[in-house]
Amino acid sequence: MNKKKIVVLTGAGISAESGIKTFRDADGLWEGHDVMQVASPQGWDANPELVLDFYNQRRAQLDEVNPNAAHTTLAELESKYHVTVVTQNVDDLHERGGSTNIIHLHGELRKMRSTNYPGLIYDYKDPIKLGDTCERGAQLRPHIVWFGEAVPMLEVAAAATMDADILIIIGTSMQVYPAAGLIGFTQAHIPKYFIDPRPAIHASDYPNLTIFAEKATTGVRRVVDILMEK
Repeated sequence: MNKKKIVVLTGAGISAESGIKTFRDADGLWEGHDVMQVASPQGWDANPELVLDFYNQRRAQLDEVNPNAAHTTLAELESKYHVTVVTQNVDDLHERGGSTNIIHLHGELRKMRSTNYPGLIYDYKDPIKLGDTCERGAQLRPHIVWFGEAVPMLEVAAAATMDADILIIIGTSMQVYPAAGLIGFTQAHIPKYFIDPRPAIHASDYPNLTIFAEKATTGVRRVVDILMEK
């Protein structure tokens, strides 16, 4: 019997309970920096050393945090369903939590790539420094999708979402595009679940949408229990 397909869209809220800060604080700063200084091609051109240091610190933080119950509970679904996690997060907590099929829309903190040859992507073990180059001699940079850059995995994510039998959205403001637009690719009749303590959408906004206005760890447990009983 073919397994039903679940697509899970996740944002910063699922990682927040592991101690990873959400992308922007209320004042618009990210870890004390203007976002455009550290997350745009213009910021990179202006001060690549600052950008490298910023992401080196972010990667080091990953070694100090662990997946939380929301990550590990999601992985339980794979025993009964074909699960694709589409995440806006650049951490590796889904992988460490046990999920095996993950699309990173905005890149990955544990990878780096060539500035001139985007297809040259490497695992990121030591801090990246100015002068570290790919095999073709171009400077290495974090494998992160910055503001103003294309989202190369978007088409793959959209195709998975169009094919989904069930959609789960966790911990996202539904304000960051193009990721927020993925819900529009789902078939109208499929069940949709939205988990966030401050939901940015209403149950009436989309057909067959159920909202759990709670944190990721408890909301994911409730939805997974529902789906494992079906």
